[in-house]
Amino acid sequence: MAKPFQYHPLNLLLFFFFFLLFMVVVSIPDSDQLQSSQSHVLSEIQQLLNYPQVLSTWNQTTDFCNTEPNPSLTLVCYGGDLTQLHIISDNCWLPQTTMVPQSGFSSDSFFSTLSTLPSLKVLSLVCLGLWGPLPASIGRLSSLEILNMSSNYFSGPLPQELSSLSNLQTLILDHNNFTGRIPGWLVSLPLLAVLSLGNNSLSGPIPFSFTRMENLRVLLLSMNRLSGEVPNLQNLTNLQVLDVGYNELGPHFPKLLHTNLLILVLRKNKFSFGIPEEISSCYRLQQLDISSNGLTGPFLAQLLSLPSLSYLDISGNKFTGVLYGNTSCNARLAFVNLSSNYLTGELPRCLQSNSSTRVVQYTGNCLSQSSAQEQHPYSFCRIEALAVKITPHERERKSIKRSVLASSSVGGIFGGIALCVVLFLGMRKVYAKQTVKTPQARLIIEKVPPAYTMKMLSDARYISETMKLGALGLPPYRTFYLEELKEATSNFSSLNFIGEGSQGKVHKGILTDGTLVAIRSLKMRKRHGIQSYRHQIELISRLRHRHLVSFVGHSFECYPDDSSVSTTFLVQEFVPNGTLRSCISEVVSGHKFTWTQRIAAAIGVARGIQFLHTGIVPGVFSNDLKITDVLLDHELHVKINNYNLPLLAENRIQVCSGAVHTGPKERNTGTANGDKNDVYDMGIILLEIIVGRVIMCRSSITTAKDLLQVSLTTDDDVARRSIVDPAIHKECSDDSLKTVMEICVRCLSNEPTDRPTVEDVLWNLQFAAQVQDLWRVDSNSNQGSPFKSTE
Repeated sequence: MAKPFQYHPLNLLLFFFFFLLFMVVVSIPDSDQLQSSQSHVLSEIQQLLNYPQVLSTWNQTTDFCNTEPNPSLTLVCYGGDLTQLHIISDNCWLPQTTMVPQSGFSSDSFFSTLSTLPSLKVLSLVCLGLWGPLPASIGRLSSLEILNMSSNYFSGPLPQELSSLSNLQTLILDHNNFTGRIPGWLVSLPLLAVLSLGNNSLSGPIPFSFTRMENLRVLLLSMNRLSGEVPNLQNLTNLQVLDVGYNELGPHFPKLLHTNLLILVLRKNKFSFGIPEEISSCYRLQQLDISSNGLTGPFLAQLLSLPSLSYLDISGNKFTGVLYGNTSCNARLAFVNLSSNYLTGELPRCLQSNSSTRVVQYTGNCLSQSSAQEQHPYSFCRIEALAVKITPHERERKSIKRSVLASSSVGGIFGGIALCVVLFLGMRKVYAKQTVKTPQARLIIEKVPPAYTMKMLSDARYISETMKLGALGLPPYRTFYLEELKEATSNFSSLNFIGEGSQGKVHKGILTDGTLVAIRSLKMRKRHGIQSYRHQIELISRLRHRHLVSFVGHSFECYPDDSSVSTTFLVQEFVPNGTLRSCISEVVSGHKFTWTQRIAAAIGVARGIQFLHTGIVPGVFSNDLKITDVLLDHELHVKINNYNLPLLAENRIQVCSGAVHTGPKERNTGTANGDKNDVYDMGIILLEIIVGRVIMCRSSITTAKDLLQVSLTTDDDVARRSIVDPAIHKECSDDSLKTVMEICVRCLSNEPTDRPTVEDVLWNLQFAAQVQDLWRVDSNSNQGSPFKSTE
């Protein structure tokens, strides 16, 4: 069976390279004669390279500008100047056992010689065994547009002098021994379209400055030692190829603009938080390789039908979900690898026959049909999928039980001490495994009044590097001074007043950089110094997630007599499109959410709650969430705007909202059942999403819940749809609706221990979304995307 062609990023890189090379060649006519001084330079280069075989034809009578070009050696002249020099070893693809230049070779002398060629636009020195650090003299090649020095032995960091090559469009340094971090100053190359640094020993994070490289088309960083999160690359509108395989990046999936994406390779990293649904709209995507990570969540079966996709590899992850025999596939698919996941159901019929034009691998799942590719029993995938979803709190409880049993043999004071030690270590181990670890660093403080500089520096010195870099496209978290906030709100004018709740007054503001914010002012009941709020500010600064209304900074107003805090100002991102209720049961905004949109919104709420519980340490529980606390951003994505933060809770003011508290009588503000309190609140939100009516009191919850239980018990499709919001009851599949109803009823259980975990809720909602999407495809539904409004 013939091996299918794989669209390796190197193939596209070579295409870009030779395309740019062609453009330069056709724009520069050959000259009859090279200047004698430049001919002498080429002779020096031959000598410095120790007379390699590829240059064996050069001698004193060589007419360099009229030599016949070949794949190993090409020279192009214009007006008596050398403009292109390509030297590629004949043995480029063979293992190199010796270096061409001898021990006396000096990279500095070599590039100093090259720098005397003032019009050189294209320089390719490939597989020549060049070694040593890349010298500063390379910065004197000011006319360079293309630089390719791959497959050599260059070492050390990339010299900053490269940043002076303002005309550079292509930089290829693959297969060398470069070390250190990828420099952020690469952003100063305004025309750079191709950056390839694969197969080196570069370490550290991908620079945040890469978010501004708007001309970048190809970014290849594979086979290094890179770590940390991939910065938000959504501003790179021209990006077509991203290959960061074989690193230690993660855990969040990279944020990309998918319109022009052709190749995405994330193979063998530490991505673990699932793939965004937007990937299924990459209609130009040709190769997707996300194998050998720890990605969780449902597999997006829509990927199989992407019109341009020819290579798909999701093997070695923890994807769940049900495959169906009637799932459609793109006819161009040449290679599909679904192996080593937790997939159930039936292999799509379009993938069931391997041929000379298509290879399909799916071993190590729990698919039902018998075949030559070994499958696990269904129970294996179910158990493993549940294991993936165990929350840190469940593990904590198991650890506590084991600790109690272990300590039962120890008496008195020593037994108590031993128990506390075991509990502490167990909890720390659990949180260490479940939390995204980011280095702790001091916060950069801008424009801080001198009187409070030292105190404000200390109140946020543990804020993480991720926050400094401005995750999620938000400004970096920082300390504001009061004059900035007054300017942003026109001195807290009543025209900018948004409202007042239990957590203080809120004003809309515009920062000097144009960022819209909401500024919450809290009158502090107790007098404490700024130092007292350090840990609370640290917690607030880390609350950044796509489904949370995130904080961008804070400011303290102090009493003049003792410098204790009188008012705290918390600066949040501004979310403009009202509440989730306005698109479900009130519909005052003109947006009536479809069933698909409602499931997507519920998934967003669940992910926000999950982050509050497990994304930071300590977690934030018992948040008293209501559907009116769920806001909608510009794209109608949901964001939770209510947290149970100590700084807010101890200064909470009582405001009558007219709503009856809907929580269960077992509710408490501690962490023992705090996660299950939030699950109960999630159930109320799901209830309103299903019935499409405002839920304001305990009796409404009980009545609607009873109706759901009866319809599920009798398994009556007609009864179920009679409960559902009439606006959407015809557009939801029965399996999807039933799944959401079942998890809603479980969330509303009176006993906290009977309620599901947040991970269970999220898994079921994702399953409901997948079932609904497949039903829409099968029924040829013309319903819009999950985030498009309907009139």
